Amino acid sequence: MKKSLSLLLISVLVSLLVNTPWTLTVLQAATGSEPISPVQQMVKINAKKAELGKRLYFDPRLSKSGFISCNSCHNLSLGGTDNIATSIGHKWQQGPINAPTVLNSSYNIAQFWNGRAKDLKEQAGGPIANPKEMASTHELALEVLKSIPQYRKEFAQVYGSEEITIDRATGAIAEFENTLITPNSRFDQWLKGNKKAISAEELAGYNLFKSSGCVGCHNGVAVGGGSFQKLGVLKPYSTQNPAQGRFEVTQNEADKMVFKVPTLRNIELTYPYFHDGEVKTLKDAVSLMGQIQLGKEFSESEKSQLVAFLKTLTGDQPSFPLPILPPSNEKTPQPEPF
Repeated sequence: MKKSLSLLLISVLVSLLVNTPWTLTVLQAATGSEPISPVQQMVKINAKKAELGKRLYFDPRLSKSGFISCNSCHNLSLGGTDNIATSIGHKWQQGPINAPTVLNSSYNIAQFWNGRAKDLKEQAGGPIANPKEMASTHELALEVLKSIPQYRKEFAQVYGSEEITIDRATGAIAEFENTLITPNSRFDQWLKGNKKAISAEELAGYNLFKSSGCVGCHNGVAVGGGSFQKLGVLKPYSTQNPAQGRFEVTQNEADKMVFKVPTLRNIELTYPYFHDGEVKTLKDAVSLMGQIQLGKEFSESEKSQLVAFLKTLTGDQPSFPLPILPPSNEKTPQPEPF
């Protein structure tokens, strides 16, 4: 018996190294645990820093046009995204990729679809200076902030001096984004012991989600976001979008079409789907993932069960009064919207 148990544990540890769906199946059998964990109510946050970050998140003056804020593409009224295939940037330029949700993004292994930013702080500085997004520069954005007395006062309260740097600004935005978690989904209630929180159809969908191998990539607290995986394992994914995933970071041919696995929390709110935003419905996304990732043709009944389960992952959305932004003055650089 001891020898069999040892062999089982060795098999589990070896398979963990290759991140296969079988890994989680065996691990669950050995431990009795679920591959998905509930979102906890609130992580430890520096409240003053997060409040400053909230203002910056909603302030369109960080963009060259004075019109686009972080919330423009990661709209907290729309599940932390913008519900269009690719975002609209400066002077109505089409963005290169679908905007991933900001909700629960603190659980991600890295930020952006290709993982080029190691954390939320590094990510926050990217769109400000991207000519297709907010189209400003870090220097200009800082000039705007430094011209506003209330911002200087708030930076001093948070950091101990009125010095405003891009490191401090993006650090504050990241601290606010750390608060954007969505606990108390019906599925989390089920995980915590309320077996009436989900229906028989939703539970059937979850069991199918596990038995089909979806949990090989979509697991953990965020139900995704913890690894990079190739899109189109068994069949190529057909797209006109030129994005190449991790290859853009590593230049390794094996990383072409390898993307960060998206979180499935709040997935019913964050359509359209995939990095190109070309999959319009959750049912279509389930069907396509079965085909290209798992080699499965889900029946209509199975698709309905899976979609029903996925909708149980919608949690409590962030709720707070909108920040009142401090006014510009004669020293504030003027926006250039046209």
